[in-house]
Amino acid sequence: MIAIFCGAFLTVLSTSTINVAVPVLIEHFHSDLSTMQWALTGFLLATGTTAPICGYLGERFSYKRLYLGSLIGFTLFSLLCAVAWNDWSLVAFRTMQGAFNGLVMPATMTIIFQVVPKEKQPLALSLWSLSSMLGPAIGPTLAGWLMNFSWHWIFLLNVPIGLLSIILTQRLIPYYRLNVPKSFDLPGLLTCIAGSLSLLIAFSKGNAWGWGSLTTVSLLVFGVLMLALFLWREFKIDVPLLYVRVFENKRYNISLIILCIITLTLYSGTYLTPLFLQNVLLASPLDTGLILLPGSLVMALMMPLVGRLYSKTGPMPLMITGIVLIAIGTWQMAQLTPDTTRSYVVWWMVVRNLGISLSFMPSQTAAMEEIPRNVSGHASSITNWLRNMTGSFAIAMFTSMLGARETVHTADLTAQHAGTAKQIAIHSFTLSMNDVYLLATFIALIGIPACFWVRKKRIGANTTPTHTVKA
Repeated sequence: MIAIFCGAFLTVLSTSTINVAVPVLIEHFHSDLSTMQWALTGFLLATGTTAPICGYLGERFSYKRLYLGSLIGFTLFSLLCAVAWNDWSLVAFRTMQGAFNGLVMPATMTIIFQVVPKEKQPLALSLWSLSSMLGPAIGPTLAGWLMNFSWHWIFLLNVPIGLLSIILTQRLIPYYRLNVPKSFDLPGLLTCIAGSLSLLIAFSKGNAWGWGSLTTVSLLVFGVLMLALFLWREFKIDVPLLYVRVFENKRYNISLIILCIITLTLYSGTYLTPLFLQNVLLASPLDTGLILLPGSLVMALMMPLVGRLYSKTGPMPLMITGIVLIAIGTWQMAQLTPDTTRSYVVWWMVVRNLGISLSFMPSQTAAMEEIPRNVSGHASSITNWLRNMTGSFAIAMFTSMLGARETVHTADLTAQHAGTAKQIAIHSFTLSMNDVYLLATFIALIGIPACFWVRKKRIGANTTPTHTVKA
């Protein structure tokens, strides 16, 4: 778990540190926002594209070697990002960094469910979740401090942590293989990559291109068709690239739906709140990180406790309590005004993140509990793949709605002569934020009825799969 913790923390930390550096990078490379945005978009696209193939690669080379190779690649391209000589070299290295990043989380989750004894898996997964929550908790604050020295340090920071993770992985994680696939499904890989990439690009650029534009609609239709073809093929062939028959497990499906709902509401806070703090309350990037730090730390530090509670209560009470707290906190964040205090934001983000900590890990554990060890790698690949897709969709949806509602509120306030142009801009932006938070509140509440279907597993319950993977 020490080796897993360090590697997972490293990759998630790198995801959250670059955001505050974008203005500095634009100035340093004499670039523009549309170009530098690809350093973020390319990373996310690569992460979402490689995640589905983790199951095959883990079985082919072993999950230890896959994890080790991913850490080596991630660390190497972090170093190359630090020495990038222009904006497009940074985009290229950052994209390759994302490709290795997409393999780390499903590989580490699989190792937990294949190596750690079943009775200790909830606690192990809570520590894994702690590593993924601790990165966003300290990432923006740490990046804001590092920017006082040089932008290079947000990438150089990964190198010593990466080297430590590589050494720990080599020494502490056992080598094993449960299945060795006899063939490689190349058509499945191509359709999976084509479908994932099309949808991720559409989600990322749909707001800029227009959701009704020919390019966006074509990408969405093509992506859906490719993924439908991919799923059809994976159900038919004997040695699939991704063992999609895990979807025949009802508990897995329901838990996955709940996890996607939690992910949607999670992104409403991590994406919208910094915009409000910087654009309306005029907080600096460092101040923004400090304001968000208490809620993020509560979310991270609650994870070990949630792991212990899970073994006693099962997933349902934790998920229901967590989603209720998420809904309450998000509803309160939908009451923002230009005069809202920073302490108000701190308090309700703490409540929201407390709910996320209570529901996030239980939904993941409940999804994986009935999945046999020999296909758990495929299940974790699907889980992380859908999380990446949901996150990209959430950002696209919230960005589009924010822009659309801001236009409506600006027109209404202008017609009412509600103040100067600057005052109207601030008020309309705040009201638009409230609309998006209100939508996120209702999305959270949708998850509550599904929780009643995910009850505590009886010890010794049969988890034998209906189908087995052919070696």
